[in-house]
Amino acid sequence: MKKRYVQVGTGGRARFFYEAIAGTYHETSEVVGFCDISQTRMDFANTLLERHGHPKVPTYHYTKFDQMLDELKPDFVIVTTVDRSHHDYIIRAMEKGYDVISEKPMTIDEEKAQAIIDAEKRTGRSLRVTFNYRYAPHNTKIRELIRDRVIGDVFSIHFEWLLNTEHGADYFRRWHRNKVNSGGLLVHKSTHHFDLVNFWLNSYPKTVFAFGDLNFYGMKNAEKRGVTDFYYRSTGSPAAKDDPFAIDLNSNEELRELYLKAEADSGYIRDRSVFSDDISIEDTLGVTVKYQSGTILTYSLNAYMPWEGFNISFNGSKGRIEMKVVEKSYINAGGDKENEGALEVKSIMVYPMFDAPYEVAIEDGEGGHGGGDPILLNELFGVADHDPFNRAASHIDGAMSILTGVAANQSIASGLAVQIKDLIDL
Repeated sequence: MKKRYVQVGTGGRARFFYEAIAGTYHETSEVVGFCDISQTRMDFANTLLERHGHPKVPTYHYTKFDQMLDELKPDFVIVTTVDRSHHDYIIRAMEKGYDVISEKPMTIDEEKAQAIIDAEKRTGRSLRVTFNYRYAPHNTKIRELIRDRVIGDVFSIHFEWLLNTEHGADYFRRWHRNKVNSGGLLVHKSTHHFDLVNFWLNSYPKTVFAFGDLNFYGMKNAEKRGVTDFYYRSTGSPAAKDDPFAIDLNSNEELRELYLKAEADSGYIRDRSVFSDDISIEDTLGVTVKYQSGTILTYSLNAYMPWEGFNISFNGSKGRIEMKVVEKSYINAGGDKENEGALEVKSIMVYPMFDAPYEVAIEDGEGGHGGGDPILLNELFGVADHDPFNRAASHIDGAMSILTGVAANQSIASGLAVQIKDLIDL
């Protein structure tokens, strides 16, 4: 019997889930309802379902979420709304007796995370947080090398993530540019990275200290570089024509249908200038973390780099591991979801303490995010084999991934180190 799914939030990331159900996993799963603020977006989602041979499904305004659950009685609720509202739909679904699948981040602050944890205890329902990076073969290989103690005890990690002027800039056009919506890049984006460290080490953060600034995006920084011609949004603006940071919402079907045509009933403008004066997130970040295992992490995130990807090194009692990954850049909902985060360069080198260095073979993964997307989707909607790496992320994993970023935000604001145990009661 097919598993029945409803989905709340039908913006750019939502398509990843409902198209997989309607396409690859139509024999095991089916979509039975959509919920969103925008009827235009839900109508487009139904159009895409039909292209896969899946029938249209009932649509519900976001104010009728509970009515949707009562009428459709799904097996699972998929939450892909704006980050700030994840907790609301997760908790309401659990309280009505439903298990939940949520896009990352699970939520954006410690109060909302605590409310989700309390709801899980109260209702006994489950929550999966979809960390696709765990499933990418190169990231799974690091978990295997550390698990097998190839470099012994891991004492320190240096993790440098680069977002470029295409993908990185996109966070400063969208709703993510306001910390009240996304928690900033340390929560919305870095939740992936902090979750990977938790996953690799099989440990959780203990103490966090951080610095952060808005150094490149925003009006003041553009003025420092001599910019004098500003605009509110790209569409219809002469000033945006020659701006490499502007995007054209008419450039592909997804941007046009999900955002430009949906402006009237969503109120959302997708193509804001990255040099506006109302951006409240940072673009330059440095974080130090002490883990329960004793490992020290130094982490940096910069969102205006000439290439996209990361460098990471692990220093242990028996040697060192270095990994370099260059990812294919993209604009969210830009119409090339199969290649989002596809790898252009990947390498893992092991440097044993008393032996010759060697390169580690990495399985080639097809699909988005380094090959992690198809594996995750199969685990969610298909028939998955036993996973020796335990890549499925629970609500506790979801909470512990965001708490590094939440603590870092607090540290930036206060200038003090933050203890994770002071933020949440598990």
